[in-house]
Amino acid sequence: MGLLSGAASFMRFSVEGDLPDSFWDFVAERVAAHSFQDIDDTFDEYSIGWVSVANMFDVDFEYGAYAAGDYVVLSMRIDERKVSPSVLKKYVMKEEERIKKEQQIPRLNRSAVMEIKERVRTQLIRQSVPVPAVYDICWNLSDGTVFFFSTSKKAIVLLEELFKETFGLSLILQVPWLVAGRVADEETRDGLDALRPAILV
Repeated sequence: MGLLSGAASFMRFSVEGDLPDSFWDFVAERVAAHSFQDIDDTFDEYSIGWVSVANMFDVDFEYGAYAAGDYVVLSMRIDERKVSPSVLKKYVMKEEERIKKEQQIPRLNRSAVMEIKERVRTQLIRQSVPVPAVYDICWNLSDGTVFFFSTSKKAIVLLEELFKETFGLSLILQVPWLVAGRVADEETRDGLDALRPAILV
């Protein structure tokens, strides 16, 4: 579930680094440079970039601006062509059998099998439709936090990489310990600092 849904799961990050002068001009330039590129009419296997949170086809942000007060609101879109391992295995075996009958040989050598597998995989990839995935983010500029509306480990890694590449800023995952340190009073923070790991039997 995403940012605009009724219920959502999310991860919280802090943003490490200084924001540049003319921040909104900087964001406009960087988001445009890293907007999503469609691969429907290509043979590319993978594409990742930013789209509007209101419309996954809006890469110009005409229908929903990413600026909302002190927030930057975006969606990370990933399109990927995939081939099921069982489907790949089936067509590789089918091609191997065809070649063995054609050449009248009992088996193929390793290099021939590898060549067949790669060729069949390329053919199947080109025939497959890119599968889209969209993940929303909300960047609170006033306190330097980002909410990412997914708990997928793979998606988190991709977000960290795309965010760094786009804005030159790092995302640090906010575990409960760090969050408590940010919102607690001084006495509570001193108590947190005094805590040590314990082995519970």
